[in-house]
Amino acid sequence: MTVEALEETVSGTPAGAGSPRPLSPRQDSVRTLFDRLAGERDRWVERNRAFHEADRAYLRFLVPENASVLEVGCGTGDTLAFLQPSRGVGIDLSPAMVERARQRHPGLEFRTGNAEDPAVLAEIAGTFDVILLSDTVGFLDDIEDTLRHLHRFATPRTRIIVSYHSRLWEPVLGLAETLGLKMPQGQLNWLSSTDIAGLLTLAGWQPVKREWRQLVPRRLLGLGTLINRSIAPLPGVRKLCLRNYVVARPAPRAPEKQPSCTVLIPCRNERGNIENAIRRLPRFCPDLEVIYVEGNSQDNTYEECLRVQAAYPDWDIKVMKQPGKGKGDAVRAGFNAARGDILIILDADLTVPPESLPKFYRAIASGQGEFINGTRLVYPMDDQAMRFLNWIANRAFARIFSFLLNTRFTDTLCGTKVLWKRDYDQIVANRHYFGDFDPFGDFDLIFGASKLNLEIVEVPIRYADRSYGETQISRFTHGWLLLRMVLFAWKKLKAF
Repeated sequence: MTVEALEETVSGTPAGAGSPRPLSPRQDSVRTLFDRLAGERDRWVERNRAFHEADRAYLRFLVPENASVLEVGCGTGDTLAFLQPSRGVGIDLSPAMVERARQRHPGLEFRTGNAEDPAVLAEIAGTFDVILLSDTVGFLDDIEDTLRHLHRFATPRTRIIVSYHSRLWEPVLGLAETLGLKMPQGQLNWLSSTDIAGLLTLAGWQPVKREWRQLVPRRLLGLGTLINRSIAPLPGVRKLCLRNYVVARPAPRAPEKQPSCTVLIPCRNERGNIENAIRRLPRFCPDLEVIYVEGNSQDNTYEECLRVQAAYPDWDIKVMKQPGKGKGDAVRAGFNAARGDILIILDADLTVPPESLPKFYRAIASGQGEFINGTRLVYPMDDQAMRFLNWIANRAFARIFSFLLNTRFTDTLCGTKVLWKRDYDQIVANRHYFGDFDPFGDFDLIFGASKLNLEIVEVPIRYADRSYGETQISRFTHGWLLLRMVLFAWKKLKAF
């Protein structure tokens, strides 16, 4: 492969791209249409205010606070401004729209130009946390090439968000334009969310999330809002919604070096497992830290942790007491003290074998996933490893949370979860959205990872019976907490 071809593959920009190219006849007609409509834009938005407010609210959910955002097809810049970016750049084909955007939002940067032209994109400096295309795919001459060109603005952590109308609604929207209920759009590309995900994949992006919103894009005296919150998110119904969203990340590349790792072992009344955790743990990376977080045990677990720390001086072992109660508190305390690039939870009951942790490390270090969740429900397990009612509940909750999170989970309650420290710090920074709601620690991480649009991957493990102590899970008390968690997740992830 030539150097020029390699540059094109990595950046999505043809090497040697020079001056801007002329617009195609279709692009010229789009520019003319939106120049003419620029003065009417506010009137159309006001006429369909319920739709636009709900659309922006969901985009605000998808975009982290203080993110840098590039909006391709920004119009008058109102959506970009609503997202409150730390750095906001908008590009649009229509000079009249861009002029209005500059007047309304002087703190943001707006450019007139053809986003399908690499020479125009080359004038925008830097990378962005989020690249947004809101309805823009409907007007592009070559969607795949445009998505490929946008890699020049991406880091491995960048997310591209493509929002568009459902193809099922094409006749309804066409009629609305004819009746003067909707702003004219001209000739559009019509794509399903599956089509958009396929084009993203072809262009070197990896889809990580899809969502459907707004079954009724009108308030209708509150009835439309009620339907959108209670009925529209349901399985089998949601794909009838007007609006769809696809979130993707750059396709992963091989890592340049092995990142450091912290294995966090929350432990309460687990004295008989403390030494076995170290004896059985492989040294799966060059820089490995182990943190025991002890939770006010009655069996001298803390003293055993200190003994093991002294007995294995060739390991980087730290021992600390958690400040509060519950596994969730222990995880937060340990992760705050961790120094590793990658964070791994290993429950001290060792029902997830320490020998399996290299699988989790490989999955995240290679870029195959950004949040790695263990699953105990693929391989056969030991006879006494999980009681039957627990197995039924785990299966049921996995299905429910798969729906709520738009990500397939087979086991949300497996204690072993893995993520990058930098992503955990982002979860902490955005924790106020969900609040301090989770005594288990599992859902704080799962919900946070979902809101950050991380690529979630499951690693099957062989679940073993504990060899020391008794389970600290109460089927009925914790089952009730899980039911409350489902209602909480519905409110925070779907019904808004």
